Amino acid sequence: MGMNGSDYLALLLALQPPGPALPSSPDSIWGALLRAEADELARVDGRADGLMAESDPRTSAELLPDWERVCGLPGVCGASAQTVAARRAAVHAQLVELGGQRPADYVTLAATLGYPDARVEEFRPFRVGQSGAGDGLYDGDWRHCFRLRVQAGLVRRFTVGQSAAGEPLATWGDELLECVVSDRAPAHAIAQVAYGEEE
Repeated sequence: MGMNGSDYLALLLALQPPGPALPSSPDSIWGALLRAEADELARVDGRADGLMAESDPRTSAELLPDWERVCGLPGVCGASAQTVAARRAAVHAQLVELGGQRPADYVTLAATLGYPDARVEEFRPFRVGQSGAGDGLYDGDWRHCFRLRVQAGLVRRFTVGQSAAGEPLATWGDELLECVVSDRAPAHAIAQVAYGEEE
């Protein structure tokens, strides 16, 4: 927490040279002039404190558009990220992303978007003599498909302090996650996102 106007006024009065030319009373005309200067210094000090919150895209409000510009957002998936929380998550994911197309990379990507319990499911064609009873009946084309399964976050609710006026009170699914996973999938692959436990 920064200093207030009274703190700055005391500092300004203490910094002035001694003598009868400049009164040291805060109730004098000179004191009123210094009070105006002190109030402005306190306002600037408060804005500097606010800059700390703006330096992290996960808590940024005023500088969020600038963070998005720096990260090249909105990109292909930008139209999906309309809520403030989703925009913050997209910027954070862009900044911490290392890239890659291994299953572990998709799990890490999901974690940066708020899904720490994600897992990747890969499909193998059903082979007589190799596959067991209860295995999925997938043909050869399914080897080019993968599914990112997330357990939480199917319903995202409006949160005071995190959401903005005009945002829906609740949304189902996560268009941002689905778009980002599809966008980063290899060209030959089909990416799916599934919510909840496997049935």
